[in-house]
Amino acid sequence: MLQTVQVAVSGATFHFDKLYTYLLPPRLEGAVFVGSMVLAPFGKGNRPRTGVVLALGGQEEAGRCKELFDAAPEEARLTSELLGLVHFLKERTFCTWYEAVRAVIPYGAQYRPASTENGPRLQKQLQRHTEPLYELAGPLPEKPKPTEKQKAAAAALANGPLPASALAEMGLSRAVLDNLCEKGVLRKGQVDRAVDLYAGIPRTEEPVILSDDQQRVFEGLAAQLAQHKPAAALLHGVTASGKTLVFLKLIQRCLELGRTALVLVPEISLTPQMIRRLKASFGERVAVQHSALSHTERLLQWRMIQTGGADIVVGTRSAVFAPLSNIGLIVVDEEQEHTYQSENAPRFDARQVAKRRAADHNALVLFASATPSVESYQAALDGRYTLYKLTKRYASQPLPTVELVDMRAELAAGNPASISAPLAGHIRQTLAAKRQAILLLNRRGYRTVGMCTECGKAVKCGSCSVPMVYHKAEQKLLCHYCGRAISPVPAKCPACGGKLRYTGFGTQRVEEELAGLFPDARVLRMDQDSTGKKNAHDRMLARFAAGDYDIMLGTQMVAKGLDFEKVTLVGVLGVDSLLFSQGFRAYENVFSLVTQVIGRGGRAGEPGHAVIQTVDPQNPVLNLAAAQNYEAFFAQEIAFRRLCLYPPFCSVCIAAFSGEKDGEALAAAARFGALLTARAKQQSDMPLRLLGPAPMNVVLLKGRYRYKLTIKCRNDKAFRAMLAQVMQDYSAEGLPARAAVTLDLNSDGD
Repeated sequence: MLQTVQVAVSGATFHFDKLYTYLLPPRLEGAVFVGSMVLAPFGKGNRPRTGVVLALGGQEEAGRCKELFDAAPEEARLTSELLGLVHFLKERTFCTWYEAVRAVIPYGAQYRPASTENGPRLQKQLQRHTEPLYELAGPLPEKPKPTEKQKAAAAALANGPLPASALAEMGLSRAVLDNLCEKGVLRKGQVDRAVDLYAGIPRTEEPVILSDDQQRVFEGLAAQLAQHKPAAALLHGVTASGKTLVFLKLIQRCLELGRTALVLVPEISLTPQMIRRLKASFGERVAVQHSALSHTERLLQWRMIQTGGADIVVGTRSAVFAPLSNIGLIVVDEEQEHTYQSENAPRFDARQVAKRRAADHNALVLFASATPSVESYQAALDGRYTLYKLTKRYASQPLPTVELVDMRAELAAGNPASISAPLAGHIRQTLAAKRQAILLLNRRGYRTVGMCTECGKAVKCGSCSVPMVYHKAEQKLLCHYCGRAISPVPAKCPACGGKLRYTGFGTQRVEEELAGLFPDARVLRMDQDSTGKKNAHDRMLARFAAGDYDIMLGTQMVAKGLDFEKVTLVGVLGVDSLLFSQGFRAYENVFSLVTQVIGRGGRAGEPGHAVIQTVDPQNPVLNLAAAQNYEAFFAQEIAFRRLCLYPPFCSVCIAAFSGEKDGEALAAAARFGALLTARAKQQSDMPLRLLGPAPMNVVLLKGRYRYKLTIKCRNDKAFRAMLAQVMQDYSAEGLPARAAVTLDLNSDGD
């Protein structure tokens, strides 16, 4: 009789994702636990698949079940808390078991199948994250006479072992060291490579000085932190009110209590400034986790966290899974940002995971923003979060003055350019004063659309139902959804042969306009095209802060969280496309974006000025953002949400369907809706509204037709259980072959 284990295997779809029973071969007895990574035979061909053990079973006779091929070392297994997060993600996001596993541990810490002479075995995804470690094993021989390099190596290692990289910095080559190993003078081992990211940031011993308002907020939060109970708080502070200083002081208090801290930011572009502040205050105690790191860097940082080498972690969405122990504080900065929601399986919301981890660790989770999400602010008003406010800018700096420019009047006056005359005048004054400007434009590329002057059709992507965007520098049309390119840029309409006219404007075209208007100005363009290279955000922002550029032109990545002393002018271009976009969060997103970008100006004593270009200067959302009046905006928005039944008064679940045939995808979506309706009728107390099916905003994406059902619901255990039953019903009818279905309980609507 052999021990059995219950394994979640990789490569499963939701419809056959379950735990499979395997036998432990005698050589693996005592080496496999709940949370162990294993290699299992799967399917008719017994192909090796990685998996994770989620339960131990009983005894079975050999031959009744398949035996595991291999298991990873005990130190690689998932902790009980990480396993809890796997279960949490599986139940909350309708992902597969192994998708949840991949979310909570980085690529480098995962395993893959490998063929060996002993059969299929597990192999680490990364093999090159270690380096030689040398230590003294005996004295230097007198003969032959040691060289100066050999003497230097022995002297360097007299106080303890050192890695090859440290010895190389002393001018000691591998050849010298390995020669001493052959003589028995040194012993060679292996150690994880050390990666101290941002090591060049100097420590500052300057104490954090808080204003009276900041001190009041800090004392309230510190009291909650000391209670050692799960708690949530919302810090609503106007732009430049010094929220980060409160974070630093609170993290310091957290460490004094012997606990660890996690700091989340929504964008990679915001990590460099936050890392610099944390590194300057806490040095090597800070680890970093975000997607711009290489797999090796991320793994080594993760290992450092796992082994207790760091007690502060800063990063983007995925950092919420950092393997910290004894967490006392989780800070979610700019908490309103949609980038905290994952767009790929598992479709989790990092804010929900943060609350779950705070509950597991008896920690305080602090949400912070100048423009909190409507749901968070309502939770604070309801008493579910403790509300703290910072109503004044740090050091009593005034808020920027704001000017709304009517672009219809600009066009009537004969100015068709993307830079209005008033904005051009302010840029000219800013440059003359040796100050800097930030311009926000929510479109990358050169001109947005190529349209036929005869038939009126736009040049669309052949795989997606969206117009292609002209990129002048690369001389190509590019689909921003699937990456398909057309080069050279067509001059004639592919539908009728008529002449194409390229209209609209993007960051590349505005960059060209700025060069024409201000030939001596140094312009930095920041968008997905210019920041694709590793550490590009960090280098660009550092150079802008150093004064190497006069104007920073960018997409939404320049709107939030950035702090530059010399910026006194902010311009907002092309905001109307966001203002009139679909989705119930459209106004909230515009208010937040405009408020945040206005707040980038006038942060160091000199007054700031902002120019908002729009075709609707009387728009109440823009005017409330210009006045930085969050409370008035919230009152207007919450009334709309209550009337139309949107969050926080319900949850919204999007069931998305994609198939190769248009009619089949639509029919599958309709059938899912019928199955859901039938199940809901069996539960009279289940509040539910079903809308659709309707086409997605982009109905054709990468050659697949897409439709959606919008389900307004109460996102509780009963609803999720019913939804799981509907998924089984859908699978039982063979519908996944016609249209794949994904469920997103954290969607904004598309």
